[in-house]
Amino acid sequence: MKKGCWRLTLALVVVLASTHTEASFSRRMDDFIRAVKQVEDGDPGAEPVAVLKRLRRAAGLDDAFIQHFLGRVDPSGPHMDAGLSDYISKAVRHRVTDDGREEGVVLTSDGTTVALAPLLLGIEAGFLSKSNGRVRGLYQLTLAKDLSRPLRRSSPLAQRLGPDGCWDSLTSPRVFTLSDLPALLTTAQVNGGMDGSVIGMEVSAKARRPLKLSSLLAEYYCHQLDNGGLDAAPRLISRRRRENFRVLVVPPLLARQVMKSVELQRTLKGRSKMEVKDRKQLMAAVKEGIKEFFHKYMDCPPIIPRCMWGAEPYRGTPTNLSLPLSFMYIHHTHTPSQPCLTFQQCSADMRSMQRFHQDDRGWDDIGYSFVAGSDGNIYEGRGWHWRGAHTLGHNSIGYGVSFIGDYAASLPSRHSMRLVRDQLASCAVGGGRLVADFILHGHRQVVNTSCPGDALYNEIKGWGHFGEVKK
Repeated sequence: MKKGCWRLTLALVVVLASTHTEASFSRRMDDFIRAVKQVEDGDPGAEPVAVLKRLRRAAGLDDAFIQHFLGRVDPSGPHMDAGLSDYISKAVRHRVTDDGREEGVVLTSDGTTVALAPLLLGIEAGFLSKSNGRVRGLYQLTLAKDLSRPLRRSSPLAQRLGPDGCWDSLTSPRVFTLSDLPALLTTAQVNGGMDGSVIGMEVSAKARRPLKLSSLLAEYYCHQLDNGGLDAAPRLISRRRRENFRVLVVPPLLARQVMKSVELQRTLKGRSKMEVKDRKQLMAAVKEGIKEFFHKYMDCPPIIPRCMWGAEPYRGTPTNLSLPLSFMYIHHTHTPSQPCLTFQQCSADMRSMQRFHQDDRGWDDIGYSFVAGSDGNIYEGRGWHWRGAHTLGHNSIGYGVSFIGDYAASLPSRHSMRLVRDQLASCAVGGGRLVADFILHGHRQVVNTSCPGDALYNEIKGWGHFGEVKK
């Protein structure tokens, strides 16, 4: 074979190998974990920190801010397949394009989308920690640096937190598009930051640390719920990210970390310290911004948007609600009769209910405002702004919230009840959508399963403010 042909053939083999690797991995978390395992298999015996540094090198996460806490990555080291390296680079490197596509994010099995960079940086910081429960740079690497950017802008933070988005495919996701104008801090970045903080702190506090990064990620993101649901689930899983993060971080701590992040960035750029007046103004903005952050991501539950559960379009023109409303009406379903324990099953149940309401009942859409699964999520029905069809004669003055499952004789999981009673109601009140946290009991328009004497009825009577809607 001539030398030129040999080189061309070799180049073609490299390109094909790279293309094959990229094509074989989607933007699902389990595919990313599979890629991490391939990195580990290429260097048997490597500690998780060494694997994390190789991932960081492939993704180009090595600016001065990151080096300050984690050190430089070694440019030498075990060879990584070109296709694998290319996949990791694209999967981890975060950016939002001009047309609203968010890159550097993956879809997890629980239905949420996570930015990988803050996740991996937090875990690496945790493994490098030498003090039990104290991780240098943990919150600055995972959330504080990103939070500091929108806080220094003039518009209200609430307009720059989020949005969430939707994938082009749930079975083989590759493109994630934001549902609104691109924000400076997306929900996927917040999810990744919370996960990086939680896992980073966890590995720093354990006497015996995991031997494999891939195993750690699989345990956190791939746990299968049994019939006990989240009530019987382990503490350290992705479905519990918000409650775990709330235990770790209080608003004053995160505010201090944001300020430290701003000051460190100025120092690394060779700029002088802020004037006292400027620092006070920034600190006031930070405190207000952190308050909004905690309301959006701690007070409110994770809400799966319509596009993620596969909703059909609204038929006709929706009627907007006149906010604030006074009431929240609680229901449960007759069909489906069983609780759903996975994002996939809950999504299928949502589609089934929407078909019944639209095709059999002739309604414009699924009747409920929101629906609570037993998988740790709230599912968006008609949402915060569209009038529902849930409680005859009362649809214009309140939200209708249903639990998936027949709870005439038993109760939903404690976790799903807390999502509705404590978080969804708090989210509505704090967002100015409810004037009071009234939890009212309603009768379903489809099948009358929510009646006095029901187990759920009796439970709701103990929730506090309570009223009954008569037939």
